[in-house]
Amino acid sequence: MVSKDQAIGWIILIVCIIVIIGYPTALYVWPEWQFILVAVPVTIAIILVFAIGAWIGWTMATTPPPKPIEEIEAEIEEEKEETATETASESETEEEAEEEKKGKKKE
Repeated sequence: MVSKDQAIGWIILIVCIIVIIGYPTALYVWPEWQFILVAVPVTIAIILVFAIGAWIGWTMATTPPPKPIEEIEAEIEEEKEETATETASESETEEEAEEEKKGKKKE
């Protein structure tokens, strides 16, 4: 049994092989349809290219600009300072606790 993805892959392969064989054959077998057989795929291709271009343009137009690098660097520095401050205050708290324990042991 093949997975769903493999089945879709086989279908795509078969359709493409049929088109690869059938399209050129149709161009020569039915010369009266030659214009339509060329015009339709070209029209579809042009529409797809410009649809992708429109999608890229829309994405670029609606995406907010990234933060300036200076702002990102400032945030990173602030985070480092906060981490250093938190670490220092944790160390001081631990030292005070140790001193209290030592003081109690001496008594």
